[in-house]
Amino acid sequence: MYRVIRLTVLLTLLVIVSLNALLSKNRSTDWNDPLWVVIYPVNADSREDTQRYINTLKTVQFDDINDFFVREARRYRLELENPVNVILAPPLVNQPPEPANNPSLVENVIWSLKMRYWSWQQDGWDGPTPDIKIYMRFYSPDNPHALRHSLGLQKGLIGLVNGYADADYQGQNNLIAVHELLHTLGATDKYDPKTNWPLWPDGYADPTKVPLLPQKKAEIMAGRVQISPAIAVIPPSLTEVVVGSATAIEIDWRAE
Repeated sequence: MYRVIRLTVLLTLLVIVSLNALLSKNRSTDWNDPLWVVIYPVNADSREDTQRYINTLKTVQFDDINDFFVREARRYRLELENPVNVILAPPLVNQPPEPANNPSLVENVIWSLKMRYWSWQQDGWDGPTPDIKIYMRFYSPDNPHALRHSLGLQKGLIGLVNGYADADYQGQNNLIAVHELLHTLGATDKYDPKTNWPLWPDGYADPTKVPLLPQKKAEIMAGRVQISPAIAVIPPSLTEVVVGSATAIEIDWRAE
C-alpha cells in the first residue's frame, strides 16, 4: 500500500512539473516580457581559490549577457527592448546531479528528472521568480581535468554551465551560459559533434561571405569562429558572437 501511495505522489508531482514546464516554455518564447534569468554560482571543485573568485562575483560581471541579447534582438527588430534580465543569486552549497558519461537515452531522461527535482529543491533565492535558471559550476583554472560538457534543458528551463573561476575566463563562461540558455528556448547545436567545428551554413556568422574563410565572428549555437579549414577557435567574449538566422527562427525571433 505504501508503495502505491508513493508512486501516486511521484506521478502527480511529475505531471505538475511537466505542465509547469510546458506553460513556462510557451511564455519564454512569446517575447512579450523580459525573461528573468537567475545565475546560481556553485563551487564545483571545493577549492579555496575557486570560492574566493565566487565571493567576488557581482551581477555586473554578467551584464554582457544582457548586452548581447539587446544587440541581437535589435538586429532582428524584436519589439522587446530588453529580452532578458540577468541576476546573480547567492552561491549554492549543494552540488547538482552529475550526468553520465556517454549516456543512453534512458540515462538522459533519468538525469533530466533528477536535475529538475534538484533544481526545485534549491529554494534559497528570494528575488524575482526566475524564468530560466543557470547553474554555473566554477572550477579552478589549475584544475588538471578538462571541463565536462555544459547542458541546457528545454523541459524545466535549466542550464548547467561548467566554467573557470578566473576573471580572464568570465567572458567565455558567459558565452557558454548564453549557448545553454538558448538551448532551453529550443535552439539546437550548429556544430559537428565529432570535431566541434561549425556546420555551414547555419553554424557560420556570415555564411554568404566571399571568401567564406576566415569568418570574423561565431554563431552562438556553433560556439566557434572558423578561421581556416583546419582551425576554429572559441571567442573570448560575446562581443564576437551573433545569433544566426536558423537560431533566430528556433527561438521565434523571426518567421521561417
